[in-house]
Amino acid sequence: MDVMNTLLNQYERLPEGLLDLPAAELHRLLPGPALIHLPGRRPEPLFVSVLLHGNEDTGWLAVRQVLRRYRSSHLPRALSLFIGNIEAARAGLRRLDGQPDFNRVWPGSDQPPTAEHALMCQVVDAMLARDVFASLDIHNNTGINPHYACVNRLEQGFLHLASLFSRTVVYFVRPLGVQSAAFAPHCPAVTVECGKPGMAHGTDHAADYLDACLNLAQIPSHPLPPQDVDLYHTVATVKVPEHIRFGFEADDRLQLRLDPELERLNFRELAPGSVLAHAGPDQSCPLHVSNEAGEDVSQAYFDCREGRIRLRKRLMPAMLTRDVNAIRLDCLCYLMERLPYPESVL
Repeated sequence: MDVMNTLLNQYERLPEGLLDLPAAELHRLLPGPALIHLPGRRPEPLFVSVLLHGNEDTGWLAVRQVLRRYRSSHLPRALSLFIGNIEAARAGLRRLDGQPDFNRVWPGSDQPPTAEHALMCQVVDAMLARDVFASLDIHNNTGINPHYACVNRLEQGFLHLASLFSRTVVYFVRPLGVQSAAFAPHCPAVTVECGKPGMAHGTDHAADYLDACLNLAQIPSHPLPPQDVDLYHTVATVKVPEHIRFGFEADDRLQLRLDPELERLNFRELAPGSVLAHAGPDQSCPLHVSNEAGEDVSQAYFDCREGRIRLRKRLMPAMLTRDVNAIRLDCLCYLMERLPYPESVL
């Protein structure tokens, strides 16, 4: 099926048998991206998106777990569930060839407009019409990372909602066009990263978090104690340019060689001079680094001498992975700095 020709499918109840299907089989009952509205005792709905990346199924597994808990009772709050890239889930891929990334096409995107952009605008409009309570976007990582939450605004409602999932909270403004940023002007919005797919504790954690959010009467407005959160700021995105040959094996033909153990550097604070990768003989730094404004800041972050690519600053990487395809489709990693708890939200 061509997602480019797909309109938003909305439902007022769960299609019969949907909860029995794994992510790869949702296409049997859903013709495309679907927004499902379920009633609850409190009418303002919690909005939850899953499968914006088709190979990240923990969100769907968590939703199934929670909805089965309430099969014989009312949900404590209305729930609006958006199931995203069903065709990519069918193939077990982040996205299909020719598709945009479903988490880069929400309002605020800097990518050329597509039918998927229009689809996400429909989703946001539908939720604003229902007076959305809060927004959750559930994801997996490809590399070894702790479970953590991400916010696009440093405001009390966002930090409270994030800290319900993890004391590790990452503030970011890039990339553009993500779900959480689209909802941030309208309600507290959080992205949660639940580790690698296929891990039972990731599903259980996401399900318990979703259940806790459904049971919130309101999101606290009092200041969150600074000691209750470890706050980080994503300051740069590191990408491998398309023309660069890279890999993890020892091969003189590679322009960029990555350490097979690089995932273990995630969420570790690295000192200036730390080696992040290796360049080929006589190769200048083959990495591209952009800051929050989208500017090329590669020279400010990396130094390449004698084939070693070293950090110029004290930084903490996140989302490093050995998945070559994920690196090509998204990025090598994000670079973070510790962020003091903002006095403006105390």
